[in-house]
Amino acid sequence: MIKPDYQNNPPLILIVDDEKTLRLVLKRAMEKEGYRVVEACGGQHCLDICQEQMPDLILLDAMMPAMDGFTCCAKMRANFADDCPPVLMITALDDKQSVNRAFEVGATDYITKPINWGELNLRISRLLGSRWAIAEHRGQIQRECKLTVQIETANRESQRHALFDNLTQLATRHYFDEYLQREWKRLQGVELPLSLILCNVDFFPAYNDAYGHAAGDECLCKIAYTINKSKRRSADLVARYAHDEFAIALPNTSAETAFGVAEAIRSAVKATAIVHADSKVSEHVTLSIGVASIIPSGQLSINMLITKASKALNQAKIEGSDRIFML
Repeated sequence: MIKPDYQNNPPLILIVDDEKTLRLVLKRAMEKEGYRVVEACGGQHCLDICQEQMPDLILLDAMMPAMDGFTCCAKMRANFADDCPPVLMITALDDKQSVNRAFEVGATDYITKPINWGELNLRISRLLGSRWAIAEHRGQIQRECKLTVQIETANRESQRHALFDNLTQLATRHYFDEYLQREWKRLQGVELPLSLILCNVDFFPAYNDAYGHAAGDECLCKIAYTINKSKRRSADLVARYAHDEFAIALPNTSAETAFGVAEAIRSAVKATAIVHADSKVSEHVTLSIGVASIIPSGQLSINMLITKASKALNQAKIEGSDRIFML
């Protein structure tokens, strides 16, 4: 814990008293102890100074004309709340009622006239130490809160990266695999089909070589947008499955319906008319697509569905690309 540097940054004490002589005596005593001092001749003057420059401690006379110390202290607490500095009330009144009133209006401590200078210095030192400790504690809380916000932000960003591909903003392979597994278990209990579509961009390495990686990224983004727009239901999840490969999970979807979705995707991507001069099948970018559908059961596994879709995609490539094959 770092202690306050009073030598290079001495605390500022505001002396509030309507008697100029007492202010001068207090000022000299405080400066002798190494404090900086500012003076106010009354309660309102004290409030005005605090609006401009907040002191570290206020020595406040209780009995003053116009606005006495009790009223001034109450207004200080009302105006500045937790930012109000400690108030050491100075009073000639040594009765319990006045002491109680001082604490009721928010005074931190009090000392009576005639002033015992040794006691005054001890009380000021204690109050400044407490003020510094409170400020340090608040600062620590603020730093911890800031760190917590930073950690939470980093965690949310990390979770976002785990869920969504940075380039295409589609689901990641990791999230897609989890979703597929959940849907497999869910549909297994109701004996409904789960379909999978795998799409590969035909001759994409040649596209990258011809147009550059920036154009390749833009091409993938357009394809991702087109595929996502072509799905028919919100339950169908589209993911970037590999560098130039996309996947669509279609819960409770028959093979025939999945094939129809695949054809809509293939046609829509081709209709974007992204020029591909090095394609072997079209002057525009095309997709090869594999489709598979299985009714989940205890005798089957999710890997069987993925393997079928992968084999179907490879067969579409073998047969010349820009086509759909279903197993």
